[in-house]
Amino acid sequence: MPGGRLSQQERQQIGLGLADDLPYAEIARRLDRPTSTITREVMRNGGPTAYRADLAHRATERRAHRRRPTPTRGAAVPQEHGRDAEAVAEYEETFTTVLMASGLNKMASRVLTCLFTTDAGSLTASQLAQRLQVSPASISKAIAFLESQSLVRRERDDRRRDRYVVDDELFYQATIATARANDQLVETARQGVAILGAHTPAAARLESIARFLDFISECIVRAAEQAREVLHTQRATPPSGPTQPGPDHG
Repeated sequence: MPGGRLSQQERQQIGLGLADDLPYAEIARRLDRPTSTITREVMRNGGPTAYRADLAHRATERRAHRRRPTPTRGAAVPQEHGRDAEAVAEYEETFTTVLMASGLNKMASRVLTCLFTTDAGSLTASQLAQRLQVSPASISKAIAFLESQSLVRRERDDRRRDRYVVDDELFYQATIATARANDQLVETARQGVAILGAHTPAAARLESIARFLDFISECIVRAAEQAREVLHTQRATPPSGPTQPGPDHG
């Protein structure tokens, strides 16, 4: 499998694949590249509807000229737990790209990735700004959005600083919020049924939408509750290991 940067010809093939509505995995297979490479390339250069191979190639060349030389993999900067700094940076970029593909904007994705990959699971706004090399205003805007989606939680530490936290409970809350948003769509669709007339084709369409989303919401809530219970049970159960012999067993 080829490595290194994408060539201009490969970018042209990506553009043609997107024009043909090919999935990222199929484009990657044709180029013998990882799917994450194609996803990252497209999302950092306008997304699937605005991607242009020539502009993407020029933008990559400009970034390469601005970027300072990085250590080779064999001389990576030491990290906690013996991590490879270069591999971590590449993973964070991939994770950010996947979050962007799911619908988050770039800064919110970068902040969330930073929090997910931090061992503590929490950082202050100043720590986030320093790690991501962006302004405090950019962090504040991203955090406000993530809080509105129940994807981060704010806590005060011993020094009365706001810390932004990610944990299992937040995934549960975000999932429930999604279900509640569906509930609003269900209610609005059924209002349309009454207004348009119960026996009209338009009303039948809206009622079908309402029933579908109502069922989906019930499934989401039920699955979230079950997953939450399983995770809490696993955390409460000590890991199994060899049984220590008691005093009567030598």
